[in-house]
Amino acid sequence: MCGIIGYAGTRNAVPVITEGLKKLEYRGYDSAGIAVFGENGFEVVKQKGRLSALEERLKGNAISGNVGIGHTRWATHGEPSDVNSHPHVGSQSKIAVVHNGTIENYRRLKERLEQKGVRFASQTDSEVIAQLAEYYYDGNLMDTVVKVSGALEGSYALGIMCLDEPDSLVAVKKDNSLIVGVSEHGNFIASDVPAVLKHTNKVCYLNDKEIAVLTKDGVSFFNFDKEPLPKEIETVSWSFDSAEKGGYPHFMLKEIMEQPRVLKDTVRSVLSGGGNKSVIDNLDISGFDKIVITACGSAYNAGVVARYVFERLCRMSVEVELASEFRYKDAIIGDKTLVVLVSQSGETADTIAAMREAKSKGAATLSIINVVGSTISKEADYCLFTAAGPEIAVATTKAFSAQLVLLYALAVRFAVKLGKLPPEKEIALMAELETLPEKAKIILGHTDFIQKYASECVVYKSIFFIGRNIDYAIALEGSLKLKEISYIHSEAYAGGELKHGTISLIEEDTLVVAISNCGRLFGKIMSNAEQVMSRGAKVLLIGCCPEADSASYGGKLSYIGLPEISELFSPSLSVVVLQLFSYYVAANKGLDIDKPRNLAKSVTVE
Repeated sequence: MCGIIGYAGTRNAVPVITEGLKKLEYRGYDSAGIAVFGENGFEVVKQKGRLSALEERLKGNAISGNVGIGHTRWATHGEPSDVNSHPHVGSQSKIAVVHNGTIENYRRLKERLEQKGVRFASQTDSEVIAQLAEYYYDGNLMDTVVKVSGALEGSYALGIMCLDEPDSLVAVKKDNSLIVGVSEHGNFIASDVPAVLKHTNKVCYLNDKEIAVLTKDGVSFFNFDKEPLPKEIETVSWSFDSAEKGGYPHFMLKEIMEQPRVLKDTVRSVLSGGGNKSVIDNLDISGFDKIVITACGSAYNAGVVARYVFERLCRMSVEVELASEFRYKDAIIGDKTLVVLVSQSGETADTIAAMREAKSKGAATLSIINVVGSTISKEADYCLFTAAGPEIAVATTKAFSAQLVLLYALAVRFAVKLGKLPPEKEIALMAELETLPEKAKIILGHTDFIQKYASECVVYKSIFFIGRNIDYAIALEGSLKLKEISYIHSEAYAGGELKHGTISLIEEDTLVVAISNCGRLFGKIMSNAEQVMSRGAKVLLIGCCPEADSASYGGKLSYIGLPEISELFSPSLSVVVLQLFSYYVAANKGLDIDKPRNLAKSVTVE
């Protein structure tokens, strides 16, 4: 979950790499470092803490060079410290490496090298790569990279510099994202596109076991047999401005506010002429007897929402599995199973493993992804792309909303293909889907009450979310969003389960957030609300509830109304309020919202 960047060009690499690291800090911010080729060999500056700490240190360490590598770290092996920071340089000071991923056999490799007299400085698995490369090096860096890659078990995206080849930078990857950017003043490697957008929108995506050799004049690609590979340069549609805050105090708020546009663009993609529509139309659902949705984190919560929609419309068995569990459970799937993989980055390690497990058992795979060229988008049988654009805040908002829209559209179209939904009903549902952007915009135009209410919630030690049916599904996401960025303990429960143990946690002045968009279940969820209020709790009711009457509960019940929408699509409106609530609670606590502690954006390690 670290971020790496490398540059070979005509400019001083230090400011170029530092700027790129700022766009990658969402991937890890325990420490950061830069290495460049200087007049006397490698010049390395590393610093524990945020990137700003590295920038301060660089002010007193004037280094420069036209080829360099940089890294921002999310610690996996070894505590955050200066010495555990990347880049790592071998004990002979001949090879420098930045690494994103996990080396599973590093202990065995380290012991072997130590027996040969190699001395290690850090606690990291990554240093093994630099030391092993120096051990193998015989004057040919390409040969060395191939040998090192063959010895490593696990996942890696690597940027490698060698003292004997000061004009070049070598990159290689396995099971971790790595892009190559091409510009007029030089060439780049990076973990993600935003790191290079200031300089170029011309990129290509490395596949596993492909090597890129960068110089200021160009990029060459090779396989592990050192045979040249043709690679297609693609033009990224994201603009540099889309990866900037645009005047907002945090990326998260900016991305929440962008949701009407994201919803509109994603809905368009499934309508006539949209790129996703042809994918959906060409998928024959009739050959499947089961759908399995697998994902992690918020993407998993989107899958839980989708299960209710698919089963209601398609009358078909749908399972939702955590990808981290799916890969180990020996899932009962086969050639009549459609496995739907949901991931913002397309590089989530557990979801990649789940996809490969599903394919090995003969299942068809369909992915919902935000990043073109990512591992999952390339390996899945079918792929739908969200129209979210770059999402920088660690806590997802707009990408989650785009995932929901694509899952809704899939369910509607599949229901028609299965003969469970008449064409006129499809037209009505898709027309309602098209109203989501405007209704989200209405909510975002009236945030005053949410801000004020959230400011009063910073004192809570625990906040509970309840809902029934599809409202329970979106309560899961509301709870996750709050705990991610506010550090307040939070749990989500199906309303009917309160009496089965959970209500024992309710005490005076506990806050319970109740979600109600299922009109047929309004009485049920209000009964749950009354049960907790009678035990001293306060309730925030969110939904389309014309019957709601805050005044009759003596100040214990507050209500945020939502525009009317089909129950099936209501999570897309509920989640906007839940995101804003979480954001403003965290903002009132003065927390670092875009970079919550211990978290990183793309979970590329197990």
